[in-house]
Amino acid sequence: MPVVNRIAAFAEDMTAWRRHLHTIPELGVECHDTAAFVAERLREFGVDELHEGFATTGLVAIINGQGEGQTIGLRADMDALPIHEATGKEYESTRIGKMHACGHDGHTTMLLGAARYLAETRNFAGRVALIFQPAEETGGGAEVMVEEGIMDRFDISEVYALHNAPGFDEGAFFTTPGPIMAAVDTFHIYINGKGGHGAMPHETRDPIMAACGMAQAIQTIVSRNHVATEDLVVSVTQIHTGSADNVIPETAYINGTVRSFTSEVRAMVKRRMQQIVDGQAASYDVGVELVYDEGYPPTINDAAKTDFAVAVAQDVVGEAQVHPDYGREMGAEDFSYMLEKRPGSYLFLGAGDGAGLHHPEYDFNDEIAPLGASFFARIVERAQPAGGK
Repeated sequence: MPVVNRIAAFAEDMTAWRRHLHTIPELGVECHDTAAFVAERLREFGVDELHEGFATTGLVAIINGQGEGQTIGLRADMDALPIHEATGKEYESTRIGKMHACGHDGHTTMLLGAARYLAETRNFAGRVALIFQPAEETGGGAEVMVEEGIMDRFDISEVYALHNAPGFDEGAFFTTPGPIMAAVDTFHIYINGKGGHGAMPHETRDPIMAACGMAQAIQTIVSRNHVATEDLVVSVTQIHTGSADNVIPETAYINGTVRSFTSEVRAMVKRRMQQIVDGQAASYDVGVELVYDEGYPPTINDAAKTDFAVAVAQDVVGEAQVHPDYGREMGAEDFSYMLEKRPGSYLFLGAGDGAGLHHPEYDFNDEIAPLGASFFARIVERAQPAGGK
């Protein structure tokens, strides 16, 4: 079964929605204009309930089907990125320094398309909960919405989400059972030494040497403390220090990211990093403070729900266009918080050629929006068909 005919019929409307959203990017939880646009569309579609204000600007809309049944959750993220757009499109961002560089405008549009169709047809039992979430990029909006009780309040039994994937075959679906995206942690290392003249290093306690030693030693966590066949990334991404060629500075700062898949590995990295920075600080006679922030948990797909999602995707685009053993990657996603509370699945939808995610020339491919909307709609109709199986 290809793209739902009714959804294909209003594909131009979806393109218009998406391009409007693209012009008004918003960051974090401050998605006020985006949420207002979404709410206006949902009211036009005739959803049965509309609940606003979760995680500041998040929404949950309820559509009732025919008869009793469970509640299926479908989620889209709404926030943008602090990037200056360089697409030159007629619908480019009107807000300097902000742009939809990850396609959340497209994700929101796909869920709106599914909402319009499901509200019109109601060819399913039970209910669908449409979750429009802010602050995926920063702030963990999914975690906040979960903590605010959306899973229990709306009795959501399972939950699904999509993410567009530029560089992947257009219209193809990619997923995997079990872990699909990594946990993400951030570390900050503050080094305090004794500054002085660059010509008299013996009178200083050089934080630069300590920073170099720490940055190199941290790499041994992956190479010497971790099983090589398991996935782990530890990357130093920033070192800031110094102000002049003849001055040894007083302080240095190191920042970086850790990506992993299990709580045991996360704990090991944190423990070893503390041991390393303490040992290096002693070696170089400097003070040190490690701040280790645990971020999003790993995104773990339920095996049975992923098998079901794969079957639905095959209905929409055909078996050859669905890749159920894509494997896992080291990016992170706060949909993980929802999957911790309810079984479900996260899938990628190929967007074809174009600039990559988080790039100033990125633009969502409007051609795939009807596919995503059809997938969301069929998830509901197949999970709980009207009149029973």
